Amino acid sequence: MNYQRGHVQLLQKRLQEIPRFITIVAGPRQVGKTTLVRQAVGQIEHLFMSVDPSGESLPMLRNVPALALQDAPGTPRNAAWLIRTWQAARAQCAEFKSKQPDQPFVFVLDEIQKISHWPDTVKGLWDADRAQGLPMHVVLLGSSPLLIQKGLTESLTGRYELIRATHWSFGEMHQAFDFTLDEYIYFGGYPGSAPLIRDEERWRNYVLASLVQPSIEADILQMARVDKPALLKQLFSLGAIYSGQILALGKVKGQLLDAGNETTLAGYLDLLGHAGLLTGLQKYHVGAARKRASAPKFNVLNTALMSSATPYTFAQARADRSYWGRLVESTVGAHLCNSARLNESVSYWRESPHEVDFVINDALRRTAIEVKGGSSIGSLSGLSEFAHQHRNSQTLCVGPGGVALTEFLSYPLSHWLNPK
Repeated sequence: MNYQRGHVQLLQKRLQEIPRFITIVAGPRQVGKTTLVRQAVGQIEHLFMSVDPSGESLPMLRNVPALALQDAPGTPRNAAWLIRTWQAARAQCAEFKSKQPDQPFVFVLDEIQKISHWPDTVKGLWDADRAQGLPMHVVLLGSSPLLIQKGLTESLTGRYELIRATHWSFGEMHQAFDFTLDEYIYFGGYPGSAPLIRDEERWRNYVLASLVQPSIEADILQMARVDKPALLKQLFSLGAIYSGQILALGKVKGQLLDAGNETTLAGYLDLLGHAGLLTGLQKYHVGAARKRASAPKFNVLNTALMSSATPYTFAQARADRSYWGRLVESTVGAHLCNSARLNESVSYWRESPHEVDFVINDALRRTAIEVKGGSSIGSLSGLSEFAHQHRNSQTLCVGPGGVALTEFLSYPLSHWLNPK
C-alpha cells in the first residue's frame, strides 16, 4: 500500500528543521505508526532500530556501515542496550554529517515502551546531545498508555513534541481501501483488517485476536497496575456492546463478575480510553466536578471494536435499524474523539426528557450535535432545549435534514465548532 497519511508530511517538515525536540509518534495499536515513520524517513539518512527483538532492527543506511549494531541473539533490550545503540547512532550521525553537513540524520527507536525506565535514560542521552550540539533528530514510537502515563510528561517535560497517530478516518479508509460509508461504519478504521472484510469470520477473528487482545494484554496490563484484569476485560466487552448508550457505573456493576467499586471501574475505563479502545463520555456541565459525577456514555474509538463484539454480520447490522443507528452514532462519536485537539472536549447532554447525542466545546465555542442514523429527520427537541438553556451555542444535525454523514466525517472536530 502506497497511501500516505497526513502525519507523514508533518514529520518530514519537522525533520528538515534544526533538532530542538524529541519527536514522539504515539497512538493505538495497528494504526500505522511504524509505516508512516518509515515513509517519512525513506529518503533521509536514518537509523531505524526496533526495541522488540522480533522486529526489524538492522539499520537502513546508504553511507555508513552498521556492524557494531548487530547484537548477538537473545541480547536483552534494556537501558544498557539503549545507551549502546544511542552511542552507535551518534557515531554514525557524526560520520554522515562530516560528509553532508546540510542533510538531516534521524535516529528512530520503535517500541520504546518495552525498555524499563526508558524516559530517564532518554532524558540523559538527549540532554548530553544538546550539550554537545549534536544535530541528530530522534524519533520515538510507542503506544499511548505508556508514553503518556509512564513518565513522558514528567521526565521529558519540555523536551518533546507529540504527533498523535489516531484511528483512520472515513476519508483515509476510502482513499486507501475504497471503503464505502456503510463499510466504514461497520468495519471501522483499522488498515490491517481492511483486506479481510469479504471474509467476515476471518475479519472478526483478526480484530479480536490481533488487535483487541494485544491492546489489553500488552498495552494496558503490562503498563499499569490493574488488580482485576478479568474485570477490565469484561468492562471493555460490555462497553463495546453498549457503545452509544448511557450506563451508570452502578448499574454496570450488576452485569460484571467481581465488579469492585465504581472508582475502580472509572479508572479502568480511563485506561481503555488511553489505549484507543473505549471511552466513557461525561455529561456536559459548565462545572468540571459535575461532569465527573455523571453516568458515562460508552463510545468505542473504532467501530470495528463494536462490530466484532456482537454476533451481527454486516448485512444483519444494516437490517436492524436500531442497532445500525447506534453504529452510526458511535461512528460520529469516535470521529469526534479521534480528531479532537487537546483543548477540545466531547461530551453528551441529557435533561429528561431531552437529550443531545454530543456536545463539543473549547474555551470559547460550543456546538450541540444530534445524529440521525435513519431515513427520517425525527425530533430535534433536544437541540432546541439545549440551545435554550445554553445561550450562544451552535446546534447541528447530522444525517437526514442536516449535514450529510460523509461531509461530517470529512472534517475534524474543530471545524464543527463553527458550523454555520
